[in-house]
Amino acid sequence: MLSINWFDFVGLFLFIAGFIIGLGAVTVIDIHGFLGRKSAYWTEATTRTHKVTKPMIWVGILFAIIGGLLLYRDTPFIGVPLIHVCIALVLVINGYFLSFKVSPFLLERERAGKQQELLPQSWQQKIMVGLIVSDIGWWGGLALFVYYLISR
Repeated sequence: MLSINWFDFVGLFLFIAGFIIGLGAVTVIDIHGFLGRKSAYWTEATTRTHKVTKPMIWVGILFAIIGGLLLYRDTPFIGVPLIHVCIALVLVINGYFLSFKVSPFLLERERAGKQQELLPQSWQQKIMVGLIVSDIGWWGGLALFVYYLISR
């Protein structure tokens, strides 16, 4: 009979689910944002899409953090677990900027009927940095987890 440690099972499940949900949403909004740099159509699509992807990204971060806490509960706080915590902190800080600075800006433009206008270059640059940080954090965290699993 197979004996399962349920903390490990739930931890691994939530950690992977967090990456699926969060990284999937990040990928969708990043593609929209990239296309929206030069296109009024995609600028409006990005504004609308972010209303769905933003909460999904936060759910993904939450699941990954809870899963990581369960999964790494008996692991020394060095190496991969420590790097994952640092990545999570960076993603939360970056998410704060995107959710509480960029999102209100996009919603205000939508209320003002400017959702199809290209974003000002200064905002495009700030958003692009945020998207790059998101991509590096999510993809890097996932790659690090794969490394962790195969190196054990």
